[in-house]
Amino acid sequence: MLANNYKSTPRNKLIADFCKNVGIIEKYGSGVRRIIDYFASWNLPFPEFRNISDGFMVTVFDGIKENDPENDRLKRLILALKKNKYTSRNKLAVLMGVSASTIKRDLEILKEQGIIKRMGPAKGGYWEVAEND
Repeated sequence: MLANNYKSTPRNKLIADFCKNVGIIEKYGSGVRRIIDYFASWNLPFPEFRNISDGFMVTVFDGIKENDPENDRLKRLILALKKNKYTSRNKLAVLMGVSASTIKRDLEILKEQGIIKRMGPAKGGYWEVAEND
């Protein structure tokens, strides 16, 4: 499916036709490609697609790699922001042992994932970390 060399066959034509008629789906077979494109745009691991007996199974991965230095740095960055929400990018870079541009990129990743939010102006503002992180 990842190679886009499959033929889409609705498993339940009645439900598929209903969904198409009410506008839930655009056309048969377009959903898998959109899912793959979405995962690629967020730099997430591609889902795993498998036919199993009379069904179809999709396994979705969270994108967190164990023992990944970048993932470890992002976790430490979140902790640092929880500890001091007013800390600057330059101080974070020193704390993490990376360049300021790496911290800028990491902060963008965390913002895009909704984990952090910048509150107030560039100078005098602070970082807000989502409660569940």
